[in-house]
Amino acid sequence: MEIGNWMDGFAAAVRQAFGERVYCIGLQGSRARGEATADSDIDVVVILDEWREEDWPRYEAVLDSLPARDRVCGFVSGRRELLAWEPSELFGFYYDTKPWYGDLEELKTRFHMADARRAVRIGACGIYHACAHNRLHEKIEEMLRGLYKSAFFTLRADYFCRTGKFIRKKSELLSLLDGEGREILAAGLGDADGGFAEQSEKLLRWAGSLIQTYTE
Repeated sequence: MEIGNWMDGFAAAVRQAFGERVYCIGLQGSRARGEATADSDIDVVVILDEWREEDWPRYEAVLDSLPARDRVCGFVSGRRELLAWEPSELFGFYYDTKPWYGDLEELKTRFHMADARRAVRIGACGIYHACAHNRLHEKIEEMLRGLYKSAFFTLRADYFCRTGKFIRKKSELLSLLDGEGREILAAGLGDADGGFAEQSEKLLRWAGSLIQTYTE
């Protein structure tokens, strides 16, 4: 499946269903970054002027009419809700969305560098909490691998805060990092050393350090 052709068909179907109510259609995730595998989800964004109760079945009909329906996921919203969203989440949402129709430029006035810093802190806190719980109670290696993968988003926000540059691709970010951050991202990409306990401790040290660095 060629994602550009699929998105063209998707955008056309959404616009046919909702007409001038469409504010923005976009693509996120690994397919937007150009890092998808054949089995990757198709992570789409649809923003309307407002999201109404009757829009659910109409949008579901659009999705059901398209190929690869079982891979489609993503975000839907009304414009007003999006503009009022938590700014630390809008930061990542804006930079991680590849617009296919319309744009999200209006969002740039809704977040600032302080919100990017908050995104780092929230991400690091979430990883630390989940990793500590897993280390003590669940002891599930797959969960630990998932936390390493999710660390990419926090590493990306941290790099943005330090340099002012938003790096979309994991491979590009890896080439720019060094030290512990590089080790964390490399482990998330499958290049991990050590057993469960050692890998847990490494992730906890990294997340704990970020939490302290980004304390408001």
